[in-house]
Amino acid sequence: MIVVTGAAGFIPSCLIRKLNDEGFYTIVAVDDFSHPEKEENLKGKQISQFVDRKDFSGWLRKNAWEVEFVFHLGARTDTTEKSVALFDELNLNYSKEVWSICTEFQIPLVYASSAATYGNGELGYDDNHDIIPQLKPLNPYGQSKQDFDVWVLQQEKSPFFWAGLKFFNVYGPNEYHKEKMASVIFHAYHQIKKNRKMNLFQSHRPGIENGHQKRDFVYVKDVVSVCYWLMHHRKDSAIYNLGSGKARTFLDLVNSTFQAMDLEPKIEFIPTPIEIRDSYQYFTEANMTKIKAAGYPLEFHSLEKGIDEYVKSYLISERYW
Repeated sequence: MIVVTGAAGFIPSCLIRKLNDEGFYTIVAVDDFSHPEKEENLKGKQISQFVDRKDFSGWLRKNAWEVEFVFHLGARTDTTEKSVALFDELNLNYSKEVWSICTEFQIPLVYASSAATYGNGELGYDDNHDIIPQLKPLNPYGQSKQDFDVWVLQQEKSPFFWAGLKFFNVYGPNEYHKEKMASVIFHAYHQIKKNRKMNLFQSHRPGIENGHQKRDFVYVKDVVSVCYWLMHHRKDSAIYNLGSGKARTFLDLVNSTFQAMDLEPKIEFIPTPIEIRDSYQYFTEANMTKIKAAGYPLEFHSLEKGIDEYVKSYLISERYW
């Protein structure tokens, strides 16, 4: 059995599709299944068992010897949520319990960290373990991921293989339910479809032109390919960056979205809201040296190719993967 937590969510549901496509059908889906807006993400997928997230630790202890691998991707991911207690419960303490059980029964584990741990990037975007304890996230979500990464690196005992993945700006099919937390590509497509134009935030930093703020955007199909590879690799346990490795401007992103929609670009710049202006990231770029040194063999989609496929094959038809 392969366990996927957060199964009805964006990245986990795409991982289940990848596993099914590769011939793995004994999938245990773990989540809070009381959210009907996410039901479409699991339709058409072969899943052998559904487990409520509240029951998962007991289930895992009971079935540990039948579990081949755990992908712990479920988390509270709202970066605007301010409740530290909620993040401690759902992201930090829950993950500690999963780690502890996987360690006790020696079940290999991949878990979701986040590029939000890097904060404003003053220490760069290097997944070197020596740097990780010094990082300063900008919100409680990022701090919860940081706290777990630091805790993991302090543990004397661990699963025989484990990997933490610092996801950068992931986009692609199955994020329809995420609303304000969906990718910029998702929002760009819908804004352009409605208004035939796109608003982008102005730059409020000297030396950076409007629209030239840069992020590392990574296509979800590349993300799940890395997860699938790690399931077979099972060595070089570490925390890894998972982005495209190449920062691109918001102008690049929006122009590619217009092109995929076969429309002429029309872009207007608006002030960045005061409440997020001080914490707004102007640059993120994953250093992908470590995962490549570990042997990951595949090239990632370019931003243009990823957006073109996402828009034409999924967004226009509202199709799931």
